[in-house]
Order: sequence, then structure tokens, then C-alpha cells
Amino acid sequence: MVGQAWTRLATMFKSLFQYPRVLLRHADGPMAAERSTFITHLALRSASRSTLLRYARQLRVIALMLDRREGDHITAQEITRYGRRWAQRQHQLGRAQSLKWPAAHFVQVACAWYRFMGRLREEPRPTPAYARRLEAWTSFLRAEGLAESTIGNYRWWANHFLQWLTAQGASWRPISLVRVDEYMKHLSFQKLNRVSLATATKVLRRFARYGFQQGWCRRDLAPAILSPHLFQHENLPCGPAWPDVQRLVEATNGDTNKDRRNRAILLLLAVYGLRSGEVTALRLEDVDWSRRVLRVRRSKTARLQEYPLTSVMHQALDLYLKKARPKGDHCEVFLSLRAPHRPLTGNGVYGLTRSLLDRLNIASPKRGPHSLRHACASYLLNSGSSLKQVGDHLGHRTPSATQIYAKVDLIGLRAVAAFDLGGLL
Repeated sequence: MVGQAWTRLATMFKSLFQYPRVLLRHADGPMAAERSTFITHLALRSASRSTLLRYARQLRVIALMLDRREGDHITAQEITRYGRRWAQRQHQLGRAQSLKWPAAHFVQVACAWYRFMGRLREEPRPTPAYARRLEAWTSFLRAEGLAESTIGNYRWWANHFLQWLTAQGASWRPISLVRVDEYMKHLSFQKLNRVSLATATKVLRRFARYGFQQGWCRRDLAPAILSPHLFQHENLPCGPAWPDVQRLVEATNGDTNKDRRNRAILLLLAVYGLRSGEVTALRLEDVDWSRRVLRVRRSKTARLQEYPLTSVMHQALDLYLKKARPKGDHCEVFLSLRAPHRPLTGNGVYGLTRSLLDRLNIASPKRGPHSLRHACASYLLNSGSSLKQVGDHLGHRTPSATQIYAKVDLIGLRAVAAFDLGGLL
């Protein structure tokens, strides 16, 4: 039986290590069965061979260091201490230039492994004293019918303010305008622009008014919370010119999985004018192939909107889903290409947009995916579409949300109108 067990371990490690001595070190090392089980688990989740090798090597080091400690369970703090020791040793031997990355990789792998074995003792995060008030305000906003993305944004700013108060040793009830001014000064030191500061004050006013209504503070501070002055063109939409958008999409005409995925994403951003969160939230059932319709749930209004699935969008999505999308149980359309495959995040969409703009040397004040939404709106407006048509295309709830695009210098963008939107498609 022992021989059979060793053979199974050797088989797992043999798929990774070629030389007999290396294979023996891994198969005969401490906690070999646990390491083999975890590596098998990663392999079943479609981890690449390079990832499996990296984890297997690090796991052996972790097992050697942690096998002799007492107790089956371990905390993340203990793992961090062991990670520092490992990093210092690597640095002393000249195998690492800094302590940061060896320690980080040690902690990442060790925590994942012990969590998988059910032996990582994770301390529950302490609940802040203001948690109930924050939850009450979140429920109030949800009852007001705000979209989840807006609620999340409002909640973030309120939580940030309450965290700052706690760090200052202050409480909410005796709050004064002096404290609010100090908080706004703190934000200005973080180098936030006036638009972000205006957003913070808008949320703070609403939160202060709700707090007064609930009896959390002694007076209504909302009218006295001043917002920074915004100049007329300060929040003017900024995006690349339409010919540059065409170049951006054409740059993803390759045959790699990355090109196929990125092309579908860029078309959704540039032609349909979707927000980053709306792209990442798309699910497989949102593509109605029989009716050739794309269903989008608007992130700000939570309203469901249908778009015609153009022939090129149909082709791009079909090619991605059939040949480039990783297999798995996720319902989201866009997934990360590296294992373990997860739904693509907003940061992932920002990264692919920013990297393409940089690689093609495309001039644009804004470098993220929202710049393509601005480019789409500016193009439609300069091509003769009415503000209502542009607003409907972008999913705006009120005409005022679209009027900002009318500030764009139309004379300077006349050349854009020479390109037919169908030319991109």
C-alpha cells in the first residue's frame, strides 16, 4: 500500500519534473500527499504548467519550513513571518534583489494551500462601531431606487469618512463643521481633483442630512458643506478621435485568444458606448442569438436595454466564445485568459484599453475604457445625431446627462464626421 501511494505521488510530480533527483526530492519531502493533492486541484482548474511548476517548488519550501511547527492550523500573520524569513534567506544568497516579491509569493501560495486544506485560521475582521448606521443608509439608498453601482459609490465615500473620523478619535454625534472641513482638507492632500472633491461633498451632504433625520447628529450640516467650484469645461468628455478608435479596434485583428477577446470588448465600448462595468457584467444569456439582440443592464439606472447585434459584433462575440473563451462554470461572457479563470474585472478592462492606447501612441487625455464611450458620443453627435438619440444610445436617463457633449468644439471635430460608423464595423 505504501508503495502504491508513493507511486501515485511520483506520477503527479513526474508530470512536472524530469530529473530523477528532483522528482525524488518532491515526492519524498514533507507533506508530499497534501502538496500533490493541491497541485492536482490547480491542474483541474486549468492552471498552466508554468504555474504548477512555480507552485510545486514553493510548496516544497513551505512544507520544509512549516512541517516542524506545532499544531495543524496556522494564521496569516504566522505565514507572513515565515515568508519574511524565506525572503531574507533568498536575498542573502543572492537569489533575490529585494525582499518584497519572494515574501509575497511565499504568503500567497502558503495561504492558498492552507486554506484549501482547511487549516488556515482566519481571524474575523472586527465590525466597526458605525456598521449598523452604514447598513441603514445603504438600505435607504436602495429603497430610493438607486442603481447598485451608485449605492456602492455612495457607500464607499460614507465609509471612508467614518473611517477617517474613527482614526481621529471622533464620533459622529458631536460632529462639527470643523471636522468636516478637516476631512475635506485631508482629501485635498490626497491630490484629488475638483470633480472628485465635488463628488465627495455631494455624498457627504446627503449622508449628513440622513444622519440628522435619524438623530445621529445634533444639527443638519448639509447646507453648510461647501463644494469646490467646478469650471464650465472642467468635466468635459475626453476621448480619442474616431480615426484613432478605428486604429484601436484594427489592432486586435489577430488570431490569438487575447486579440479575439479584446476585439469584442473594444467594439462594445466604442460602438455601443457601454461602460466598463456593463461589459464585465454581461452574461451568456444576455446574447440572444436567435433575435440577434444584445441585452445590457445599465449600471447607473439598473434598466435593461436591448441593442441590435450587428453582423461584426455577432462575428466577434461568436469567434471569442467558440475559440478563445476559457471553459468553466462562469456565466459571465468575459473571463481572464490565465488560470484560474475568473470573470474579468474593471481593472482588467482598464488595463487592456490603456495598454493599447499606449502601444499605438494614441493621444487622449483619458486613457481608460470610459474614453471610448466619450469618443462614441462625440462621433454620433458630430455625425448629425440629436442629443436625444445620443442619450438613448448611451442609456442616459435624463437629457441633462447628454448635454455635456454639446460643449465639445464641433468645428474642431468636423473631420470625424467624414468617417461612417459602418466603416468601423
